[in-house]
Amino acid sequence: MAGVDAESAVAAGPHPAVADYLAHLEVERRMSPHTLDAYRRDLAALAGWAAASGHDDLLALDTAAMRAFVAAEHRRGLAPKSLQRRLSGCRSFYQWLLKHGRVVANPAAGVRAPRAPRKLPQVLDVDEAVALVAVPTDVPLGLRDRALLELFYSSGLRLSELRLLRWRDIDLDQGLVTVLGKGSRQRTVPVGSFACKALAEWRADTGAGHDAPVFPGRGGAPISARAVQLRLRELARRQGLFKRVHPHLLRHSFASHMLESSGDLRGVQELLGHADIATTQIYTHLDFQHLAKVYDAAHPRAKRKG
Repeated sequence: MAGVDAESAVAAGPHPAVADYLAHLEVERRMSPHTLDAYRRDLAALAGWAAASGHDDLLALDTAAMRAFVAAEHRRGLAPKSLQRRLSGCRSFYQWLLKHGRVVANPAAGVRAPRAPRKLPQVLDVDEAVALVAVPTDVPLGLRDRALLELFYSSGLRLSELRLLRWRDIDLDQGLVTVLGKGSRQRTVPVGSFACKALAEWRADTGAGHDAPVFPGRGGAPISARAVQLRLRELARRQGLFKRVHPHLLRHSFASHMLESSGDLRGVQELLGHADIATTQIYTHLDFQHLAKVYDAAHPRAKRKG
């Protein structure tokens, strides 16, 4: 029932306050269409539930109502991680209303969704990462593929950051790349020597200008996300890797290998562009798994199995 009501709410158009908030996210926060759609769905679900539950005014919901909404979504089968995201969207909406004096309190502030089980990201080990990026350059698109893979693994970029790069964003002399990350936050990160060499060879081969995309697709526009995903899958198969290789796997591998070598969690946070260090802390669990394996294999009295 709640899902149907949410669909009806979308069809009827958003609540005026929701429409104002979405406009704020799009114009002032410059959020991506994908993120904007997620907020739109979350708030449509809240509006649909409120209408079905007899709550006439979305701006008058209290904490008890928000808890009831979360419970209803949980009963409807929404996973804990999706519930957390939905509640976060609602919390941000009411915080914006509170800031502008349109509500007297944030009803979602003290509400918590069920805790999702922590899922550690898969990573490549160092040998696998080196094998993946070492694609031959004497084949069609070999120089491009080598530059793309080296840059992914060298600098831990997101797919959206890498595909939109233009040559003006890269300083090969200094070994630096400047990207626009989530929330329109700009950061500059190092580029390793192997990546710099691969990028220089790729640019020399194309003769690309200062404002040209580093990795062009059809018609000279930046390469599409789907094209990169499919290419990585194909290159991994050619290199004999049997893991499911995708762009974020290289970012995870970069972070894990950096943390293993440096132990500097704050530095890795800055390199990845995470606003919250809690997001980066998942890699400490990966690092512990690595250390535990070393301990189990090396200590004569470890007596640890599995």
